[in-house]
Amino acid sequence: MKLILTADVPNLGAPGDIVEVKDGYGRNYLLPRQLAIPATRGAEKQVAAIKRAQKARQIRDLGHAREVAGELGNLSVTVKAKAAGDSGRLFGSVTAADVVDAVRAAGGPPLDRRAVEVPGQIKTVGNHAVTIRLHPEVTTELDVAVVAG
Repeated sequence: MKLILTADVPNLGAPGDIVEVKDGYGRNYLLPRQLAIPATRGAEKQVAAIKRAQKARQIRDLGHAREVAGELGNLSVTVKAKAAGDSGRLFGSVTAADVVDAVRAAGGPPLDRRAVEVPGQIKTVGNHAVTIRLHPEVTTELDVAVVAG
């Protein structure tokens, strides 16, 4: 099955890539989650639009990715959760979007929330390590302090 990816799929491709996958993987995983669209004759226009949108928010090159990683390494990021119980357990969890907002509030570079990988769920107050995938060759760890607000 030929598909055009609309989002970054690990170990498969980036948005705008035309990939050949098994029918079941495409039908049962990629298409229902809107990670891909079927490749049709009019798909060139869709690929061009996806590539333009990707370029607008993409890190330019490997050197730029390393520069952004250096900026992130110098940041002190604090996420204020809405509320927590007496034992330090949050009512809800901290998401990748919350981490991106906290990085921006701390004076860091703008990030795409899909580049932030939160291990499991952050449901407690304290320091947590979050992985940020800036480039296929550049990943960095960011310590995020979660406090009850």
